[in-house]
Amino acid sequence: MSLANIKDSEVDIVIGALHSDLTSFMNEWRPIFSRFHLIIVKDPDLKEELRIPEGFNLDVYSKSHIDQVVGSSSSIVFSGYSCRYFGFLVSRKKYIVSIDDDCIPAKDSKGFLIDAVAQHLANLTTPATPFFFNTLYDPYREGADFVRGYPFSLRSGVTCALSCGLWLNLADLDAPTQALKPGQRNSQYVDAVMTIPSRAMMPISGINIAFDREAVGPALLPALKLAGEGNLRWETMEDIWSGMCVKVVCDHLGLGVKSGLPYVWRNDRGSAIESLKKEWEGVKLTEEIVPFFQLVRLPQTAATTEDCILEMATTVKQQLGPSNPVFTRAAEAMVEWVKLWKAVGSGSSPL
Repeated sequence: MSLANIKDSEVDIVIGALHSDLTSFMNEWRPIFSRFHLIIVKDPDLKEELRIPEGFNLDVYSKSHIDQVVGSSSSIVFSGYSCRYFGFLVSRKKYIVSIDDDCIPAKDSKGFLIDAVAQHLANLTTPATPFFFNTLYDPYREGADFVRGYPFSLRSGVTCALSCGLWLNLADLDAPTQALKPGQRNSQYVDAVMTIPSRAMMPISGINIAFDREAVGPALLPALKLAGEGNLRWETMEDIWSGMCVKVVCDHLGLGVKSGLPYVWRNDRGSAIESLKKEWEGVKLTEEIVPFFQLVRLPQTAATTEDCILEMATTVKQQLGPSNPVFTRAAEAMVEWVKLWKAVGSGSSPL
């Protein structure tokens, strides 16, 4: 499918609202978002009423909606940035674009506004090349092609299921790095998209992503929750864990993941020093998580994304669970998420 063939009605923009006043955010994105349906999920811990300007086609979900669909006794927690997963759950569209509410549209190296949605959809609707790296990056972009020596048998590529965008200004660094380099900002705009090679892990950030919900929707899930988790990106691990889950699923099912364009402009937030106290547990857990995902292999009987997540949950519980109860809880949440996904998906409307 080409970008020209995608209808606006096939796309949902999902926004996790951690700020009550979305006026500035929404107005900044108006030229891009106004064509699409938006799903705004209010952080259940946010007490103030949301302020949203008029002129958008949107649905707003709050704690009462989450409790109605999921139940208050669920092991799945939708607080903080995890609230956006509820939007993934209730969406009925093929494509989902998710951008954090502390980001605004960026400008390219020529000063033109970047249409992040259009670039994400372009990434998803052109093939990925995970089995052989092309040194000119994405060969399907205008002005690019496959280099000499690239096997013709692999040039048709595979379906791209996940597009991971980047950020200008405040880069998505971890709290220790940001605390060490408080003034560091990302000002380098690199006009490139690349496919992440098969079996290579990567830290997928939930700040600016898009995915094919029909292909890998159940693999983007709120499972790993830190004991002292906060509401800032560098105080969480939910997207890192989810990203490794979806990468393993994509590798197993023969799907592709791209990284690079589009960029968004990310505004400064919070104190890295304070966040370090909350994220340190996640920093240590990463040293266990990465080797696990690098080595995990799924059986050929796992033919769907749901199958893959259930198989992975079993392995997580068996191999990581004994070392830390946080992994056992994550495995249980993965199983519950698949059940919830199937239950919600079986109805015409979740609410």
